[in-house]
Amino acid sequence: MGDVLTNLQVLKPSRKKPQAGDLFAMQLPDDRFLFGRVVTTEAMAGPSMGGAILIYVYRPRFDSKEVPERSALSAGELLVSPMMTNRLPWSKGYFETVAHWPIEAGDVLEQHCFRRWDGRYFDEALNEVPGAVEPVGDYGLHSFRTIDDEISDALGFERAPD
Repeated sequence: MGDVLTNLQVLKPSRKKPQAGDLFAMQLPDDRFLFGRVVTTEAMAGPSMGGAILIYVYRPRFDSKEVPERSALSAGELLVSPMMTNRLPWSKGYFETVAHWPIEAGDVLEQHCFRRWDGRYFDEALNEVPGAVEPVGDYGLHSFRTIDDEISDALGFERAPD
C-alpha cells in the first residue's frame, strides 16, 4: 500500500496522547502554518465511539510554527467547523503539538453542534440539540484525510488526489 497523499505536510510524528488544551501546528502546501487546539479527548463521535478528540482549526496563517500570541487564536476565528478525530493525525505527523494552554473561559464555543446523516443535531457528548447552532460540524469521526480536505476546501487549495 502506497503513501496517502495529503496537502498537509508531515512535521513530527508523535505517540504522545493529545490532551485538552494542546496547541498543534499544521504545515500547508504553501509552506505556511495553521494552528489547532484540542478541546477535549472525551468526545463521543457515535454511540460506541467514546474517547474521540474534539479539535478546533483556527483561521490565521503564520510563516512559522513558532507559538503565536494566545489572543490570535480564538473560538471566534475558526477556519472550519469543530471536528472529532483520533490520534492518527499526531502519530502520522500531520499535527505537531507545540504548546499546552489550559482551557480557559472564552476558549471554547458555548455550544458544539454536529449534524448527523438523518438531519438531527448532537453535541460532543451525544446530547441531542434541537436545531442547528453555528458552526455546525459533521457528526462522526474525521480521518486525517477528511480534515485535510476540509482545510483545503476552506483555503481554496485543490484537494489531494485519492
